[in-house]
Amino acid sequence: MKKTFLIIVILTIFAALTFSHAQAQSENELDLGLSRDFGYGGFGNDIQGLFSMKINNPPDNLTRVAFLIDGTSIGEDSEPPFKLQFNTDSYPLGLHTLSATGFTADGKELHSNEIKVEFVPASAGGKAALTIVIPIIGLLLLMVLASFVIPLVLSRGKSSNIPMGEPRKYGIGGGAICPKCGRPFPLRLWWINLGLHKIDRCPHCGKWSLVRPRSMAELRAAEAAELTQAQPGGAIGGESEADKLKKELDDSRFQNM
Repeated sequence: MKKTFLIIVILTIFAALTFSHAQAQSENELDLGLSRDFGYGGFGNDIQGLFSMKINNPPDNLTRVAFLIDGTSIGEDSEPPFKLQFNTDSYPLGLHTLSATGFTADGKELHSNEIKVEFVPASAGGKAALTIVIPIIGLLLLMVLASFVIPLVLSRGKSSNIPMGEPRKYGIGGGAICPKCGRPFPLRLWWINLGLHKIDRCPHCGKWSLVRPRSMAELRAAEAAELTQAQPGGAIGGESEADKLKKELDDSRFQNM
């Protein structure tokens, strides 16, 4: 029982000392922050352009703050929010230390945390942007290329066995009529758009064409027209073989005259 009481007393004293130290530290320090107004802020501590040093959550009795770069004051602010803007181009390139010193109404001097930054030239921002933008553009181009090549490779030849004249579903993308074989087919949403037309592949004949979305009435009419192709001498959207032969004979008769 005595050991337990002794442990509790020791832990209480330790917690009180830790709290007193933290409270004394917070009372005697300022929280300095850095924000970018216009310019470049790298992934590390590289900065270039217009930046501002600012005191976060200043104490109520704070009356004046001096902002420093490498221990030298670059300006003061005597009104909340205690803030000062600076341009990195006005200072030598390289590593610098930002800090601040505050003064309270009762004459106390408060010191802030230090922020280590490296001032870099303006060209560094452009180079850093290129290192980000170029991989993104390359990834987008790769995705576009993959979306075109992979389906092209995987969908070679005919891929549909729908009987002639059978009604079919066209989905959200709608449907088109193949100019090669005259059969209607569903359009793919992810395929290549060229304004009002698309480059798509007919699943019936396996050929690529420039097609446009058709109305449901046109698609149903094309489905019905497929029935003529199933009959002897029938052809969709064109003349039958007998008609073509008759036309050729007529043309040759006029040529002989």
